[in-house]
Amino acid sequence: MWACSVLFSLLLVTLGVSKGALSLAPTYGERGSDLGLRVFQQVARARPQENLVLSPHGVASILGMLLPGADGETRRQIFTALRYKKNGPYKMLKKLHKTLTARSNQGQVLIANALFSQRDFPMDQGFMATNKANFQCENGTVDFSNPQAAADRINGWVNNKTKGHIPSLVKPDMLDPALTRLLAVNSIYFKGMWKSRFQPGDTKMRSFSGGDGTAHKVPMMSQLSVYPIGQASTPQGLKYKVVELPYHGNTASMLIVLPTEEDTPLSEVIPHISTATVQSWAPLMHQRKVHLFIPKFTAEAEVDLKAPFSALGLTDMFADGKADFRHLSSEPVHVSAALQKAKIEVNEDGTKASAATTAILLARSSPPWVIIDRPFLFLVRHNPTGTILFAGQINQP
Repeated sequence: MWACSVLFSLLLVTLGVSKGALSLAPTYGERGSDLGLRVFQQVARARPQENLVLSPHGVASILGMLLPGADGETRRQIFTALRYKKNGPYKMLKKLHKTLTARSNQGQVLIANALFSQRDFPMDQGFMATNKANFQCENGTVDFSNPQAAADRINGWVNNKTKGHIPSLVKPDMLDPALTRLLAVNSIYFKGMWKSRFQPGDTKMRSFSGGDGTAHKVPMMSQLSVYPIGQASTPQGLKYKVVELPYHGNTASMLIVLPTEEDTPLSEVIPHISTATVQSWAPLMHQRKVHLFIPKFTAEAEVDLKAPFSALGLTDMFADGKADFRHLSSEPVHVSAALQKAKIEVNEDGTKASAATTAILLARSSPPWVIIDRPFLFLVRHNPTGTILFAGQINQP
C-alpha cells in the first residue's frame, strides 16, 4: 500500500505600522510537532464530524522560517509556542531538516520552503541567509500589484513541489496589491510503501460506522500479518487501541488510534494526544499476528491557522501595530493570513513482507481480528526524530 501525503503551509506578510509539555529532552522534531498537534486539536474540536488532515511539522516549519525575522514580544511568543531553547535553535533545526530529507529515508520525505517577496521590498539579508542555510529556503520575487500573476507564479511552484497533488493554494483575492510584501510557503511531500503489502484482491466492501453514527459500506483492506499493537488510556481512564503500520525501510510509520469502546467518541481521545503521549506508547506495543482490516481513505483539508495560533498565544504577529519583524525588513510588517492545505491518500500498494515476518506468520496461535470500522485518528511519524509529519481524523472514508 502506498500513502501519499502533500501539504502546504502559507504565511502572508502584509505591510503594517508596527512599532517594533513534553517528555525529558524532546527532540526539535517533537517540540515543533507538539505545537502542530495542539493546532490539530483546535481544528478537530471545531470540525468533529469531518475528515481532517494537517501537518504538525509543517505548522512548526512555517513559524521557524519567520523566527529569524522576529524580535521582542513577537519573538517571545513564537519561542514559547514552539518550546525552543533560546540559544541556537537554528543549528538543531538545520540538523532536523537534513535528517528528514536524508537519502536514508528512501525518498519518502521531500520538503521545500520558499519566500516570495515583492519586487524592491527591502528584505534583511541576514534573514534570507539564515533561512537558506537552515531550511534550504528558496527566494523569489513577484509583483503583488498584479495579484493574478503573483498567485499564478506561486501556485505553479506549489503544483510542482507536490507533484500535482495540490495544484492551487493562493487565491488572487488573498493578495492585497498595495500592502502584500512577502509570502512564506512550506511544503511536505510524503510517499511511503507499506512494509507489509495489502493485496488488492483482499479488499472487500465492509461496514464503517461514521462519526454521525450512520453506517457506510466502504472498501476495507485486509491482511494477516504481524503488527505492533498496544492499548493505552487517557488520564480520564478512556481506553484506546494503537496499531503501528511501518513503511518500507522502517524510518516512518502510520499509527492508528481507535477508542476501545464503541460508545467512546474519538473527540474524547484526541485532546490527550501529544508527542509525549506517542513516546509513552512504545513500551505498551507488542508484536502480534492479527487479521487487520483498515479502510482505504482519502482526506483533504484547508485550515485557517490564524484562530488556532491566536488561541495558543501567537497573537502579536497578526496585529498591525504590535508585530515586531524588525529583523525581516526595515519596513514594518505583520502577518495577515496563515493557512495550510494538505491531502493524504491511502490504498493497498507496498512491498512484500520481510523474511523474518513471514517466518513469524507460521506461528500456530489463532490470530484475533482488528477491525478499524469506526472514526479513527492517524499519525504519520518519522521514527528517528519523533517528528509527526501528518495527523488526521477519519469520520467517513
